[in-house]
Amino acid sequence: MTRVAVFGMGYVGCVTAACLSRDGHPVVGVDVDTAKVAAIGEGRSPVTEPGLEDLVRSQAQAGMLRATRDVSLAVRQSEIAMLTVGTPSTPDGAVSTAAVMRVVREIGEALRAGPRDYTVVVRSTLLPGILESELAPLLSDAAGRGLGAGLQLCNNPEFLREGTAIRDYDSPPFVVIGALDGWKAENVLALYDRIDAPKIVTDSRSASLLKYACNAYHALKVAFANEVGSLAKALGADGREVMRLVCCDTKLNISPAYLRPGFAFGGSCLPKDVRALTRYAEREAIRLPLLSAVLPSNHEHLQRAIRLIEGSGCRRLGLVGLSFKAGTDDLRESPFVALAETLIGRGYDLRIFDPVINVSRLCGRNRAYMDEHLPHLANLLVDSPRKLCDHASLLLLATDVADELDLAADFAGTILDLRQALVANDPAIAPDEIREAAGAETT
Repeated sequence: MTRVAVFGMGYVGCVTAACLSRDGHPVVGVDVDTAKVAAIGEGRSPVTEPGLEDLVRSQAQAGMLRATRDVSLAVRQSEIAMLTVGTPSTPDGAVSTAAVMRVVREIGEALRAGPRDYTVVVRSTLLPGILESELAPLLSDAAGRGLGAGLQLCNNPEFLREGTAIRDYDSPPFVVIGALDGWKAENVLALYDRIDAPKIVTDSRSASLLKYACNAYHALKVAFANEVGSLAKALGADGREVMRLVCCDTKLNISPAYLRPGFAFGGSCLPKDVRALTRYAEREAIRLPLLSAVLPSNHEHLQRAIRLIEGSGCRRLGLVGLSFKAGTDDLRESPFVALAETLIGRGYDLRIFDPVINVSRLCGRNRAYMDEHLPHLANLLVDSPRKLCDHASLLLLATDVADELDLAADFAGTILDLRQALVANDPAIAPDEIREAAGAETT
């Protein structure tokens, strides 16, 4: 049993408070709105949500849930504070942190008046960096002591949907705690002992972005389905049937496949088919902003890699892998062919190692594509990793060809793993880290 103060009695806060109290934790809700406080005191839900009215009533009658406007009182009578106050958009679209900042300051001031161990959990949706750069120093200053074993701050994003919020609380995809500086989150995880879901502790920035990524992905799926539906209608197909069948594929479509961030996509299918759909839409004057942005987005990801390589200052480069997928010699619309073509055009001295590619065996459209984009490929290929390492001052890991190589033994320079460099911190890795880095799954 942990005593909890939940700040903000809106949809998220009221559901969180009621469910926590139901699960055996005495809860005091805190809100500036007198009407919300009075409603909970009378056993009524201040918001309309299926099942919430009965839950609030039962918990209020049992003495497990009450509410107040007094921040100091709530802090004195709790061990953990959960912040569920709103973070609405400002006129320019940015996130407003005013309410969260005010509550954090008031909690800190209450703790200064009566110092003791306390944990502040941010459940409100905030962009990465706000908790670390703004809330942490604010709480520390207001409390008059640094964060540490006695004063903790973390985030705990929620995944509740209005209309099914209680069900979502009880059956979430996971419970995620974002911790600062390796802090152990057992006391917060214990609040969810009765929840049957994976319990995950990660860094606070990743936990913050997780909520935004999930909502952006949901929005993306709705927009994608609608654009496919619009295309289907124009082509005489049934968009609902198309998307029903799309969802039947749980190996690739509704699955983790293609959802590992890494490098740009390529190959003989994806670019060609996206191009065909968008070109048809243009001819028929059907506006498809989402699908039309896919190829430009992919191109921009490639440009990020080029800027990263240029920023290294190295002119002699070694590229490990050239085909769009390791184990094949298919060069058609490989993003690494485009990368090599651009780097050569900008004067870089490039060599390439890909054991599957034999220029004399390339034929058909594959040979034509190579002749158009890398006509001197034979002069760029080397037949051993040793020769690549001897040439380069910067090694670029492109495909999983790198997984089979002991580059750490042969190369003393800088290694840039393009399978993770654009999406993770510390893109440049030392040779002794190559085995771990090379094991990352490529997109």
